[in-house]
Amino acid sequence: MTAEPQVQPPGTPFNFAQHLIARNVGRPAKTAYIDDHGSLSYGELAERIRRMAAALQASGIHREERVLLLMHDCNDWPVSFLGAIYAGIVPVAVNTLLTADDYAYMLQHSRAQAVLVSGALLPVLRQAFAQGDHEVKTVIVSHPAGPLDQGMTALDALVERHAPLAAPAGTGPDDPGFWLYSSGSTGRPKGVLHSQANPYWTAELYARPILGLGEQDTCFSAAKLYFAYGLGNALSFPLSVGATVVLMAERPTPEATFRRWLANRPTVFFGAPTGYAGMLAAPGLPARAQVALRLCSSAGEALPADLGERFTAHFGCEIIDGIGSTEMLHIFLSNRPGQVRYGTTGWPVPGYAVELRDEDGRPVPDGEVGDLFIQGPSAALMYWGDREKSRETFRGGWTKSGDKYVRNTDGSYCYAGRSDDMLKVSGIYVSPFEVEATLMEHPSVLEAAVIGVPDREGLIKTKAFVVRKAGALVSDADLKAFVKERLAPYKYPRAIEFVDALPKTATGKIQRFRLRELEGAPA
Repeated sequence: MTAEPQVQPPGTPFNFAQHLIARNVGRPAKTAYIDDHGSLSYGELAERIRRMAAALQASGIHREERVLLLMHDCNDWPVSFLGAIYAGIVPVAVNTLLTADDYAYMLQHSRAQAVLVSGALLPVLRQAFAQGDHEVKTVIVSHPAGPLDQGMTALDALVERHAPLAAPAGTGPDDPGFWLYSSGSTGRPKGVLHSQANPYWTAELYARPILGLGEQDTCFSAAKLYFAYGLGNALSFPLSVGATVVLMAERPTPEATFRRWLANRPTVFFGAPTGYAGMLAAPGLPARAQVALRLCSSAGEALPADLGERFTAHFGCEIIDGIGSTEMLHIFLSNRPGQVRYGTTGWPVPGYAVELRDEDGRPVPDGEVGDLFIQGPSAALMYWGDREKSRETFRGGWTKSGDKYVRNTDGSYCYAGRSDDMLKVSGIYVSPFEVEATLMEHPSVLEAAVIGVPDREGLIKTKAFVVRKAGALVSDADLKAFVKERLAPYKYPRAIEFVDALPKTATGKIQRFRLRELEGAPA
């Protein structure tokens, strides 16, 4: 199913940062961003973007070189991201919950020439520098908490001492714009390279016609800016229409989310099923009359129908569930306002084509499970430095998502699981192999297998089956703490069951599907 978008393709030259500045030139006094420290008008945002661009150039960063963006959500994030793009420099936005080892790899892999970092994340960045041998030209620190090391500069001071760059880099729509990292089932994260025009397409095809975003809206995203989902929600979408954005550095707990709902009165909220489940169960759940929500969005994992129905019954507000990916940048399959079928992921977004194929690449009929392929203008250019994975995922004009789906007779689609053993927990991919390997580093663990199991809300959580070494008395709490110390905290197994043996094939491979069958988990 496909439809031609009624959208004018961007011409040449095209610079996405300049495109957003031009879109808002007539509203300089309107508030663009509100963070934990203050607000930023559209006029101030445009000036700081251009000053940041000049500062990066003065630091010796050249066009198409990469800079690592390791920053909590705050007003400095869009300034840094768009400032780099304005100068033709490529920002590499990374997850703030990772380990020093992860950052050491990303610095080396991207060959980043600078790092833009939150002061609170400096300790882990210093560890990353100590673990690797990659050198950067400068480190620019947002909201430093104390004295800075040699070679580091406070972001505010750096921006203030540079005049705005007069003109943007003369980039084209297909030139490198930015990177995001996507986790794979094995090995290191993959650097997903997006073009200058890709965020333009997601805003024009999804934000405007599907969500109906306008300058009257105030947007608030629980998903952080370093996610492809959050980048659209809190940057590409609202800045394309002149809306206001609320940013939050802390974790999106129900309590933290409710405070912003009441204080900042967002009209559009972007979340994930785990967050919606937590909010509905929280004691401080606001009443319908206390909030200004007109619309909510959900992505990252399939939204259970019961969750959507209960949320709408309480707030009188629909949750528009959809699916996107880092490779496609944002949502390509979605429910829509006034046309919500809870329990499904909705219909293809006009401008995108969707196909379900069997193992031989042939289309599957309605009602049968197939591998999901997408065709659309926001597809990434490639995985950096990984030709094999690029060819596996990007097939001509089509992108293989790695998800399995079923098409219903009304044209809507239902999620049927991952094509591999990857798990999506709280909207973030978790590799079972990585967790298993970490568990087996414990001196008391002989073997381990990790699967995803649904909780009472129907959301996927990790569960580990562990075989202890003879005589070992390690507890599940000990193992959870062990994993948390070695991996990003969200990767630890939420449940651990000790077993005498794991099911295996004749050749000794663990049969995870047997464990899923025992738990009644998705295949």
